[in-house]
Amino acid sequence: MKKFFILFFSIILTTEVAASFKKNIILNLKSIENLNFNFEQNINGEIEDGNCTIEYPKKIFCKYNQDDKKVLISNGRSLVIKTLDNYYLYPLEKTSLNLILDKKFLLDKIKKIEERIINNKFINFKFFENENEINLFFDKDTFNLIGWQTQDIYQNLSITYLSYIKKNIKIKKNLFRLPKKDNLN
Repeated sequence: MKKFFILFFSIILTTEVAASFKKNIILNLKSIENLNFNFEQNINGEIEDGNCTIEYPKKIFCKYNQDDKKVLISNGRSLVIKTLDNYYLYPLEKTSLNLILDKKFLLDKIKKIEERIINNKFINFKFFENENEINLFFDKDTFNLIGWQTQDIYQNLSITYLSYIKKNIKIKKNLFRLPKKDNLN
């Protein structure tokens, strides 16, 4: 009987702690209007890094540190990836960033799914949407978003790690303005 009570209270305590993590992540995410962070991104083994600013909903500006002066910009509707020599324009809704940059969508998903605690350091939420697998990772102590992993319908794996995260900073008004195609170089 004593073992039953110990097991019962252990399960309740674990459930309450996990619920507390989820609640704190939701509260933290609700309080964020924008984020600035350094990133390291691994897409199928190719590693790039740089700095990004996200403004909810669905805006992002990333400047990569590589020699091709790559930038990635979304104005909330379209996504541009521009380098010295190339210019790609995509409808944002066709990318997994459409979901990751949608705070309301993320909050709704997080509320409905179970979290996993990884290495007693990270909290992970995994879901499938529009033929994409998305994993979100949060810091267990700060409840900040610290990365994501996506796998698209073509089995391309993209892992993004965030560091030096700043919340609710002052942002330049035209930061999310899409560059013109003719402005290469």
